[in-house]
Amino acid sequence: MIQPVCTGIILAGGESKRLNGVEKSSLSIGDQRIIERMMSVFTAIFEEIILVSNHPTTHLEWDAVIVKDIYPKRSSLTGIHTGLFYTQTEHAFIAACDTPFLRKDLVTAILRQVDSDVDLVLPRTKAGIEPLCAVYSRRCLQHVQNSLRKNQLKIRDLFGKFSVKEIPEAVLRKTDPDLLSFFNINTPSDLEKAKRMMNADRNRTTHS
Repeated sequence: MIQPVCTGIILAGGESKRLNGVEKSSLSIGDQRIIERMMSVFTAIFEEIILVSNHPTTHLEWDAVIVKDIYPKRSSLTGIHTGLFYTQTEHAFIAACDTPFLRKDLVTAILRQVDSDVDLVLPRTKAGIEPLCAVYSRRCLQHVQNSLRKNQLKIRDLFGKFSVKEIPEAVLRKTDPDLLSFFNINTPSDLEKAKRMMNADRNRTTHS
């Protein structure tokens, strides 16, 4: 089977109230912003990259298609809808902009599970499914749009409408043993934890 071509979509979102209104993608971990870390992964994998942001002028430095949300609703589902609306390929890998430790090998492992007959490829860990580090078929677009029109904003409520393939934790750990790719930043304490993790990794590298 030939693996379908995928677009890479980053949901670069808007400001986070719990982070003093700062756009998450601009937060720095170590000496790089999160968006820099994610783009280094995406440019190594995808020919087409879409950045969904309500502040598009802040991302002009990147070689990507930069788009704004079509629906004025603050939700991840809004970003998924916008990304799928603009993608030109059958499938798209979608990730949130607050995952500073996303690994190229893990993304590649997820992409290897893509099948033309599957609508969603979802990683699953002990913590649950990871809908913002997953592959969506463009066939999902109409259902997502219908949900937005009804103001039904929970991503998980849509899964029963799609053909879903789950990737178990054991498979995910082969490329990301500590599952750091799924660590996301929502609060100031998350940000501080990410910085400590980065410093610890640097110390291990320096003394190895």
